[in-house]
Amino acid sequence: MKPSLLLVNPYIYDFSAFNLWAYPLGLLKTAEFLSKYEVEIKFIDCLETIKYKDYYVGKYKFERVDKPALLKPIKRIYKRYGISEELFIEKLKSQGPFDIVLITSIMTYWYPGVQRVIELIKKNYKDIPIILGGLYPTLYHQHAIKQSGADAICIGRCEDSLDLLINSFGFNLKKKTHQITPFYKLSYPNLRHYAPLITSSGCPFNCSYCASSILNKSFQQRSVDDVIIDIEWFYNHGFSDIAFYDDALLVNPESHIKEILRYVIKKRLNLNFHCPNGLHAKYIDEELAELMWKSGFKTLTLGFETVNTQRQLETGGKTTRDNLTAAISNLISTGFTKQNIGVYLMYGLINQPIEEVKEGIAFLKDLKVKINLTEYSPIKGTKMWSQLVDAGILDDHTDPIVANNTIFSELFWGYPVETIQRLKQEVKEYNSQ
Repeated sequence: MKPSLLLVNPYIYDFSAFNLWAYPLGLLKTAEFLSKYEVEIKFIDCLETIKYKDYYVGKYKFERVDKPALLKPIKRIYKRYGISEELFIEKLKSQGPFDIVLITSIMTYWYPGVQRVIELIKKNYKDIPIILGGLYPTLYHQHAIKQSGADAICIGRCEDSLDLLINSFGFNLKKKTHQITPFYKLSYPNLRHYAPLITSSGCPFNCSYCASSILNKSFQQRSVDDVIIDIEWFYNHGFSDIAFYDDALLVNPESHIKEILRYVIKKRLNLNFHCPNGLHAKYIDEELAELMWKSGFKTLTLGFETVNTQRQLETGGKTTRDNLTAAISNLISTGFTKQNIGVYLMYGLINQPIEEVKEGIAFLKDLKVKINLTEYSPIKGTKMWSQLVDAGILDDHTDPIVANNTIFSELFWGYPVETIQRLKQEVKEYNSQ
């Protein structure tokens, strides 16, 4: 009898959370990997409760919960985002029986959501083994082993070790094919309205704050033909919106993204494309801007990080003021407006004065784009993490919960809370104009 595997996307525990076309892509890729074997795959998505706005972004439902001890000094409301625990238990029982549970994790400081899901599963199915994968156990092996409650952790890519981990619990996975079934054909319960699309893995850049090069040892782009197969399937099955999940969508534009968009235009596929991850501005020439406009891009978010030239170089040097200005000029001359174009501007970087952030806000206002004011969150294993360790601010045993981007700069940099709130309000009012 083939084993039954339950895949779970856990709760978010945080001060704030908003859905920008979010799917647990790692979990979906795990389902793809397992589709080669004789197994039954089931899903529970704790984050399926979303009140949608334009283009299917929206807010999660939430309940107030007690803050962990380390976060008690923070004067904010801590929340559990997602379905109610009662509904989760109902779904758990309706999906049974199953033989093993696989749980993903995304932000490391969301691990209380992982812990709670595991507690609820063990309370109802105490003898069922649980394997935890994703970003949290990959970056915090020992913390996840000791604190999560999982019976085993999967580090890195599922294709490297997951089959062996499952078999270590007494199963004998049998391959039925060497071809995977794409995740969108596997009946994931919340796959509707909008679709996630990834055309590459990794990133050729090595920004000091980013974990992409840790999680992916090399940068690889899928073939244009394979990407087109995905896009056509989504279009033919009624999806109106597609969100690109790439870390470096625009790299090698002549042989990759431009070819993809030319096909979309040629076939007159009426789709809305969105880019929640930061795009590399230096690749947006006049031709690419026109292709993006004609193919249906509705949401563009460009990476910029800081207006300070030296800090730009220190964090990776992937863009400059001139790169950004030229890219935005190309986009606007094609037809895009402030409502379509956002730019990530970070605060809370190491030794970053608040005046630098204010200067960045003024610069982006002059460019007439939306400002995505983004809090820095330290990620273990990155260059910037090492700098924080060398400075004695963090160490490798620091609880990942204090890396929460909402409160890190408040806890460690001493930014006045009132100043940050004023800047956020200024940006909010400007963006709404």
